[in-house]
Amino acid sequence: MEAVLVAAVSVLGTVAGAVLTAVAAARSERRRDAADQREREAQDEAIQHTQAYERALEHQRWRRERRQAAYLAFLSALGTADRVNQEHFHTLQQTPQGAAVNEERLRRIRHHFKEAESASHTVMLEGPETIAEAAHTLVIRFSGLVQDVREYAQVRAAANGDLGERTASVHAAGMAFIAAHKDFLAAARTALDEPA
Repeated sequence: MEAVLVAAVSVLGTVAGAVLTAVAAARSERRRDAADQREREAQDEAIQHTQAYERALEHQRWRRERRQAAYLAFLSALGTADRVNQEHFHTLQQTPQGAAVNEERLRRIRHHFKEAESASHTVMLEGPETIAEAAHTLVIRFSGLVQDVREYAQVRAAANGDLGERTASVHAAGMAFIAAHKDFLAAARTALDEPA
């Protein structure tokens, strides 16, 4: 009987040892699985962070390219309008007083001005705010220059006003336009050089 009891205790000890070993192994496996899960989650988070950064960087590049294209389109349209306006003014200076105002030229200037003004709206939408303000100021300055040239044409056609005063007014408006143009270019360079 003693032998049976010793055998039973031995079997129970072996079973208890096996159960404890299995429990310890299971706990160790759960800890390993949890650690692996945390590592995978950390890797996934790092990948998502990197992808989000790359998307933001790509968006910033895309935005810069759109802004640059908008700025160039605006400057090109404004340059065309300015050339047409300058040609008109130089032609007026060589035309005898009392000659009729060339309405077709005025329509061309207005058409090109409207194209430049339309391009400025894209610039204002693309921003940033400093560029929107500079573009708005530039359009206003050019509008003033166009108006002064138109008034010069009317005074020259009427042959009854002081052309010296009108010429000075056109010159002052032209200088204000040039200053606004330089301000816009400086602001545009700054905006395009901003780091992502």
